[in-house]
Amino acid sequence: MPAPEPRPAIFDTPVTRTYGTRIPVVAGGLQWLANADYVSAAGRAGILSFITAASFPKLDDLRAEIRRCREMCDGAPFGVNVSMIPKLVPGEQTEEIFRLIADEGVRFVETSGRSPEAFMPILKGANITVLHKVPSLRYAVKAESVGVDMVSIVGAECGGHPGLDMVGSIVNAGLADERLTIPWLVGGGFGHGKQLIAALAMGASGVVMGTRFLVAEEVQAHPGYKQALIDATEIDTALTLQSVRNTVRSLKNETTEIVAALERDNPDIGIGGLMDHVSGKIGRRAYDTGDVSRGILSAGHALGFVDRIEPFAAIVSRLEVEALAALARLGVAA
Repeated sequence: MPAPEPRPAIFDTPVTRTYGTRIPVVAGGLQWLANADYVSAAGRAGILSFITAASFPKLDDLRAEIRRCREMCDGAPFGVNVSMIPKLVPGEQTEEIFRLIADEGVRFVETSGRSPEAFMPILKGANITVLHKVPSLRYAVKAESVGVDMVSIVGAECGGHPGLDMVGSIVNAGLADERLTIPWLVGGGFGHGKQLIAALAMGASGVVMGTRFLVAEEVQAHPGYKQALIDATEIDTALTLQSVRNTVRSLKNETTEIVAALERDNPDIGIGGLMDHVSGKIGRRAYDTGDVSRGILSAGHALGFVDRIEPFAAIVSRLEVEALAALARLGVAA
């Protein structure tokens, strides 16, 4: 594995040391989009990302994607995201997925959804570094108690699932050092290098970004979808699915309006009554067609920073320049 490029001292954190990255940024796993093309581009650009295991329902397909990613990374780091829904369901393959990851020699895993406690023996037995993503600081404390290596705490501003507590990122970052002893990252609304400096100043070892990277050239999605994100702003998101305790922040569109009305007028509608509108296969069509009018298309307040389609490496380079400019504004040498 080639030695990582030199980095400013400010970027020497448990994140960069553990993962061998240039800057302490993690690109969150994106359902259907975080494939080998996306994840290897992140690694080559100097940050870490994760293949989303849920995007590959067949284990053989996931194994093939891991191998493809390893080849495309050319020595750069990568991991696999395992999103476990809050409750165990019949036919779930979570244990098999973790065993496959261990068998393939993957070094880094991102878990989310529910506690990874039951699977820690598999992961630790394979010397896998576990980053557990949570929507609230109280879950981070629990994750530390079961032995994860790091936690990422995503605030209410995030795209996807901000949880039920809806505490903002600045508060999460302000409190995390008081309650955790393991390294932690903060996410939700992060899309600019100056925010990275602010997070590091509050004690974070790094930040998590998802929305900011949706317009990377390497994301396998229709240009019309990406242009819609560029045209949107930080106020163009909506919260839905609160009635089923599975809150999602996504791009405002016809679907979010319909679902919001259904939830308002029928508080006991349940997920079954909403599925015709929120099914993942509906949203997935936007990636193929560029039509963003239908489906739940996860996106956060960081849409305000999304301004052009460009290579992953160019986005990361801009983040680094922005971060160093923020340091200079403070009169701090890099």
